[in-house]
Amino acid sequence: MQNFWDYSVWGFILLIGTLLLSLLLANLLKKSFKFLKNSLIPTSVLGGIILLIVSLIYNAIVGENVFNAKIFGGNGVATLEIITYHALALGFICTTYRNVKVRFNHHRKREIFDTGVTTVATYLLQGILGLGITIIISLVISDFFPAAGILLPFGYGQGSGQALNYGNIYENLPENPFVGGKSFGLSIAALGFLSASIGGVIYLNVMKRKGRMATSTEESAEIYQPTQIQTADEIPMNGSIDKLTVQLAIMAVTYVIAYLVMFGLGELLPVGLKSVIYGFNFLFGVLIATLIKNILAKLHEKNVVKKQYVNGFLMSRISGFFFDIMIVAGIAAIEISVLAEYWWILLLLGVVGLVSTYFYEKYIAKKLFPAYADEQFLAMYGMLTGTASTGMILLREVDSDFKSPVSDNLVYQNLPAIVFGFPMMLLATLAPQKPVLTLIILIGFFIVMNVILFRRFIFKSKKGFSYNKAKEKNNNH
Repeated sequence: MQNFWDYSVWGFILLIGTLLLSLLLANLLKKSFKFLKNSLIPTSVLGGIILLIVSLIYNAIVGENVFNAKIFGGNGVATLEIITYHALALGFICTTYRNVKVRFNHHRKREIFDTGVTTVATYLLQGILGLGITIIISLVISDFFPAAGILLPFGYGQGSGQALNYGNIYENLPENPFVGGKSFGLSIAALGFLSASIGGVIYLNVMKRKGRMATSTEESAEIYQPTQIQTADEIPMNGSIDKLTVQLAIMAVTYVIAYLVMFGLGELLPVGLKSVIYGFNFLFGVLIATLIKNILAKLHEKNVVKKQYVNGFLMSRISGFFFDIMIVAGIAAIEISVLAEYWWILLLLGVVGLVSTYFYEKYIAKKLFPAYADEQFLAMYGMLTGTASTGMILLREVDSDFKSPVSDNLVYQNLPAIVFGFPMMLLATLAPQKPVLTLIILIGFFIVMNVILFRRFIFKSKKGFSYNKAKEKNNNH
């Protein structure tokens, strides 16, 4: 018989409530203290840090992780990891369902393509440096996991969800598992968010000193037009079933289908690849969402489905919720005690990730996007040390009305980034067995990506687009 006063009934609800409470507290602190407001640290990151500090204090007094206390069901850390894992995929699914009705000319398509290639090239740079560092360290410390550094691009480039996924894969290897792999990956992701804030503030201050901007830390309310919230051909907001319920149902059905696909592949493929398949839950979610979205669009065009069921505005809000929850849960799930002997390695990887990403993105923005180099740099640097939302936070500081093409670049670059980035995700599964070979392949892949990225400068095509002319044209307007 189930007792409703038992912690097994309330543990998950109390855990979710604690995560949301930390977000509210973090938001209050950011509005109350100027130095936090100026830091540009995302509220979700600050909320996670608050819970991490509470966990450290509790552990020092009681001797166990606070989230493993009875009140949270006795195994709260594992639940936080599960929340992080699923929130990543659910956030991406909702993002995929957002309305896309923009047509671009040839030049804009090329800029979006270059943005996607830049994303993958940065992953590779981070992976090369991170893996190179930990291979060298493993030669000095014999029992250290040599492939640990490959988690740098997943923590910095893709955020806490993917860092957790690959940390979990490495932690559950049948031979030579990476003890503490999940916390190691989540710690790198947390350092990435801090790097986004540190590098972003430095660059903004440099711009301000040079007179290129006047920074403002005050948040401005974003005003939406009625057509941005709901169009005439959509189902009503409060019909016989609430419109938000419909969006959640579509999201849930999509994820269930994605699970069934992963389950089928997991049964067909060798056991060793099962964890890899489930590590790509977000990618399967995106693919299924894209398929369903296109089917619904075709049915609507043929008048089989009379109304639009997907609402881009609500899907954006839901995706924002899941990404916030993912970040705060991911940071809260870090077990510092497991990483006590690795702190200096984490710090080294964090600094290398910050510096390399900062200067690489700065060079690319100046070289390939001269018409809006500052905006492109801040958005890409923020995204490739944190998440896309972090990039948008930095972008808003210099382009509050999103007048530059950068926000579109970030949204639409996902397709080329997934196409070119998928081989690297597979390579990451090879790293534990053959770290040196993986490093060599990453270097070769990085060279190829840069040849693609700088193709017009390398091959000097006379028919190619003149970036200086683009900048002049932009300035004239």
